[in-house]
Formats: sequence, structure tokens, C-alpha cells
Amino acid sequence: MSKPEQPAALSRRTLFAGAGAAGAVATLAAVLPRAPQVPVVAEVLKPTLDTSGGYQLTEHVQRYYQTAKV
Repeated sequence: MSKPEQPAALSRRTLFAGAGAAGAVATLAAVLPRAPQVPVVAEVLKPTLDTSGGYQLTEHVQRYYQTAKV
């Protein structure tokens, strides 16, 4: 009769080797220079003509201001 197969147990040697490798990768990532950051150039916005129909100081508005003076 053959023995039933058991899952491979994680030995201390394998555990410490994996931890050492992970530490080395973390150290390497911290030491390597990062890619230079390219400054973002803002797009220059051209002033647009306000055609929203908002408040405008017209002749009849100025006339109202003259009559409303106290």
C-alpha cells in the first residue's frame, strides 16, 4: 500500500527565504529613482464674449438708479 499524499508543508527555510526576497524587493523599490514628473501645462483659455443675457448696465437701468436715489 502507498501512503496518501499530503500537501507540502511550508518549512522555516522556505518561509525565511520568501520573507528575505520580499524585503529585498521592497528595499529595491524604495531605492530606485522614480520617473521624473512631467509638469502639466494648463491650457490657456481665451476670454469669450458673454452672451448669457445676464445683467447689463443699460440706459434704462441707469435711469432707474437716478430715480431711486434717496
